[in-house]
Amino acid sequence: MGKIAFLFPGQGSQTVGMGKTMADSHEESRAIFEKADQTLHISLTKLIFEGPQEELTLTTNAQPALMTTSIAILEHFKRFNITPDYCAGHSLGEYTALVAAGAFSFEEGVYAVRKRGEFMEEAVPAGEGTMAAVLGMDRAALTEVTEAITAEGNPVQLANLNCPGQIVMSGSRKGVELASVKAKEAGAKRVLPLEVSGPFHSSLMQPAAEKLGSVLDQISIKDAKVPVIANVSADTMTSAADIKQKLIEQLYSPVLWEDSVNRMIELGVDTFIEIGPGKVLSGLVKKINRSVTTFSVFDEESLLATVEALKEETR
Repeated sequence: MGKIAFLFPGQGSQTVGMGKTMADSHEESRAIFEKADQTLHISLTKLIFEGPQEELTLTTNAQPALMTTSIAILEHFKRFNITPDYCAGHSLGEYTALVAAGAFSFEEGVYAVRKRGEFMEEAVPAGEGTMAAVLGMDRAALTEVTEAITAEGNPVQLANLNCPGQIVMSGSRKGVELASVKAKEAGAKRVLPLEVSGPFHSSLMQPAAEKLGSVLDQISIKDAKVPVIANVSADTMTSAADIKQKLIEQLYSPVLWEDSVNRMIELGVDTFIEIGPGKVLSGLVKKINRSVTTFSVFDEESLLATVEALKEETR
């Protein structure tokens, strides 16, 4: 077996009830949910466990909720002495990866992502920005489309480069609508509008990035104990100064997920363990490279199955 990477999901993976069985059964997981409530001075745990889904899905709630659930699952997983060689997370998940890598405490992380969610919501008035998934088109061709539309005064850009043939674009509502039409004309198989509250990972997030910088100044960012693959560069980051700069840039830059997975494979990773709700990242990894092994750890059953499978591999 080669190296192991821990992956942490981003916004969109949230579901009511996530992490509840883990918190009910394990003290170390329950303690994380309690810390989130105490740090944020809200009843986040009640919202995660009981809903409603619409409220949980709001960016300001979804971001701390996902981090809390992922770290609560990780805390129990740690007991089995499976350690990563690298960590990575998709967008919001990058903050969870940095907590896992020891770059800042859970309390500081959950505070930062709560504020990040607020700033992202405030950056662009509701309805003025959006995102759309483009299927079956390569990045060079789609970049040509978005750059042409942006040059006409309707900003739109590539936001998430998830896997071959799946790219999300983000920008002003008009920019995304015009680019959607042009992308289909240029050969895209499908263009799917996304139900999001803003144009995340686009230049329109610059105001949020400036505010985020002041929040990151308030927390104690340390050098990461485990290298984290940065969304914006698809390469390792470990120094505190580099981490802070890349987190600010991440708000208005594309998430290079396909490149990040390929970089980890280049570095010798052949086992990817997604820790947190859902199986989105495991699915993307398999679309990027079918030869690697993936696991999704989202509840007690999946955790124990992963531990057992890893034991088999190392026998």
